[in-house]
Amino acid sequence: MNTREPIDAHRLAAVGGLLAEPARASIMLALMDGTSRPASELARRAGVTPATASVHLRKLCDGRMLSVVPQGRHRYFRIAGEEAAHLVEALSLMQSVTRPDKAAHAFDPKLRQARTCYRHLAGRLGVAMFEALSARGGFTVSSGAIALSRSGCDALIDTGLLDADDCADRLEGRPCVDWSERRHHLAGTLGSLLTQRMFERGWLRKRRDSRAVIVSAKGERAFDALGVRLD
Repeated sequence: MNTREPIDAHRLAAVGGLLAEPARASIMLALMDGTSRPASELARRAGVTPATASVHLRKLCDGRMLSVVPQGRHRYFRIAGEEAAHLVEALSLMQSVTRPDKAAHAFDPKLRQARTCYRHLAGRLGVAMFEALSARGGFTVSSGAIALSRSGCDALIDTGLLDADDCADRLEGRPCVDWSERRHHLAGTLGSLLTQRMFERGWLRKRRDSRAVIVSAKGERAFDALGVRLD
């Protein structure tokens, strides 16, 4: 009988160790908005010297948590992919579960209201949109994967978020547990596309040096048309 564990315990511990150092955790959090940043900026964000940051960045790249984007003579770092971002978000959720007394007050209210989680919308707004579309039958679910239904696609076309020729049926999403709300928001390719369109259509605006986002007056009207309520 094969009693081998499907997950290698040593590799799992190694992944956990990558984020066990506060400077590396700070670097990952600084990149959770989906941007690419130079080593000098990440060193400043982590509160370490450039030399120390280089060591941490190399470890994160070797552990496939970060990837490098060369631009001329410069190198920019970004999160390697959605799975790496999901790990950071999951650990953030664990913080709010294990220390609910701290979680209620430790985070910027603007982050709790509306933020990006890597490349998709999170916070109260992200959860509210996911739940509003779910309530109106906007999604189909198969083996844990989420896709827009015909009615969901029509609703987003009506509000101007999607174009009629978008191949929405080929876009796959997945539920992601929101660390501040402890309910699901929409992640995956579908969640990323919808969030990208919210910025392109002027529903959302980015804040400087923060994952928190601003909802424009146009966005408020559009979210209201979709039945998204934050109260």
